[in-house]
Amino acid sequence: MPDVSVRLIHARDDARMAEIIRTVMPEFGACGAGFAINDPEVDWMSRAYAQPRSAYWVVERDGVVEGGGGVAPLEGGDPDTCELRKMYFLPTLRGLGAGAEVMRLSLDTARQFGFKRCYLETLSGMDAAMKLYERTGFKRIDAPMGDTGHGGCNTFYLLEL
Repeated sequence: MPDVSVRLIHARDDARMAEIIRTVMPEFGACGAGFAINDPEVDWMSRAYAQPRSAYWVVERDGVVEGGGGVAPLEGGDPDTCELRKMYFLPTLRGLGAGAEVMRLSLDTARQFGFKRCYLETLSGMDAAMKLYERTGFKRIDAPMGDTGHGGCNTFYLLEL
């Protein structure tokens, strides 16, 4: 088993996380307008998640960042709802429990921040991710919430915290 560790993001991780997100998204057909791949936040994740009620974790495997995920208030949503955001892992990290650990940290932190609900949006075809969300208790909802700017997503979930 490789040495896997999870920690909060630092500025030195920004370029690596941008590279990971821009590598993983096309794997699932998430290219073009309406996807995080074009979100300017991708280039400065540490600053974005230094904002109030926000946190982002990176996962290192054998000392190399290979993925991450976090929570932040849902843009355009009510103050009791956060969003699980930018949870992406390279194939080399998948299946090692990193997603479940980032999910646990994110939801525990969201509760500590006082959020009552956690929203997320994803894309059909991200089957392993959707299984993790459903195993964690997320329920599929019919329509998007808030104003995330990611109009390319077509599957939406909500979890009561």
